[in-house]
Amino acid sequence: MPILPDTGQPRRFRLFRPAGRTLRLWLLALVVGALAAAATVLFRWLARAVEWLATGHTGGLVDAALSLPPWQRVLVGAVGGLLAGAVLERGRAWAQRGPAGDVHLDYIDAARHGRVDLNNRTTLVRSVSALLSVGTGASIGREGPMVQLAAWFAATLARRLPLSPDERKALLVCGIAAGIGSAYHAPVAGVVFVLELAMGFFVPYAVAPVLIASATSNALIHWLVEPQPLYAVPQLDLLPTSLGAALVAGVVFGGTGWALLVLLERVRAVFGRIASPVARLGLGGLLVGLLSAAVPQVWGNGYSVVSGVLHGQLLWQMLALVLAAKVLATALSAGSGAIGGVFTPSLLVGAASGSVLAQVALLWLPAAWVGDPRVLAVIGMSAVLAAVTHAPLMAIVMVLEMTHQFQLTLPTMLACGVAYAVSTQFGARPLYGNPIEAHR
Repeated sequence: MPILPDTGQPRRFRLFRPAGRTLRLWLLALVVGALAAAATVLFRWLARAVEWLATGHTGGLVDAALSLPPWQRVLVGAVGGLLAGAVLERGRAWAQRGPAGDVHLDYIDAARHGRVDLNNRTTLVRSVSALLSVGTGASIGREGPMVQLAAWFAATLARRLPLSPDERKALLVCGIAAGIGSAYHAPVAGVVFVLELAMGFFVPYAVAPVLIASATSNALIHWLVEPQPLYAVPQLDLLPTSLGAALVAGVVFGGTGWALLVLLERVRAVFGRIASPVARLGLGGLLVGLLSAAVPQVWGNGYSVVSGVLHGQLLWQMLALVLAAKVLATALSAGSGAIGGVFTPSLLVGAASGSVLAQVALLWLPAAWVGDPRVLAVIGMSAVLAAVTHAPLMAIVMVLEMTHQFQLTLPTMLACGVAYAVSTQFGARPLYGNPIEAHR
């Protein structure tokens, strides 16, 4: 067999690694998984503390909003936005005076470019700002900052150890996967997330550590904190008509996801004309507060609303109002620059869209054709998430893991495929950009 000549070109990775280094990387992946679980628990505890200081309640933001008079919801939202903006404005200059590091480097971009130099001060500033926004009712997800913290823990560990560049990058993506796995109780989705979104291609040396880290973080959360799926739902029945319904509904879900992306872009452009983060986030908090005075369910990431939908507790008339208000509130919070995720609010949009669609269909079609509206709600969660992230594999796995409705795999796949196709036809930029283009 001829020996291939050495071209002098750098190698991106090795397929085979010394056993000692491989074992060390696996052990470090366990550590990263534990750190990600700790980041999740820590952020949840701090967010509850801020919620208690702002509202006097800790039972969930929607319940807290319902317990407050309308004027107080407006006040809490406005003050929370002003404080979050002040932290960002004052913290920006402080972060730039810190040690070397790109203050604008996001953990997704860091993974795509193989970097671990996440700025410590920037992470702290963004985390504090996120706590103030999340704890005072901003219509964003707390899970995004959790993953950011998990990635920062992993990057800090990678920088402090004598590791190769490949090993450092592997630990960073382990942190991201473990953060997703622990925040959403979806370890496989965490793995698919980093391979589909954070990296955009298959990296052999990173697969085993990422699996170990994500499984470790989720196991610790499951055994020590919350021994149940994120959305505990009784098993839903699949009908022969479910596949056809999923295909038709996929068009609606794709259009809904595309519309949400466009709205986010336009609201960001409007808020972008305001230079001061204090004024920008203060205005966003005030507007969401005013909206919550009429529809208190817009507060928070939407977890309690999704739970209500999946337990069949909301009629379509009320749910349609909550859906419209939540879309607007999410656009205002995210568009104003509040630090937090749009991932979980997208799940609410999908669940509400699916339930409303099914309940309205029941007014005209036999129940034997439409089935349980909760089935379309679960499918809608996955399909809208696929439409806004342009990552259908991750969306399928994540929602099925979160709900344990694995019997819905086929209709969920069909709906996600259609929703992804619809959303990508019109040029809206997905939530996390295009990982393939990032490597060109």
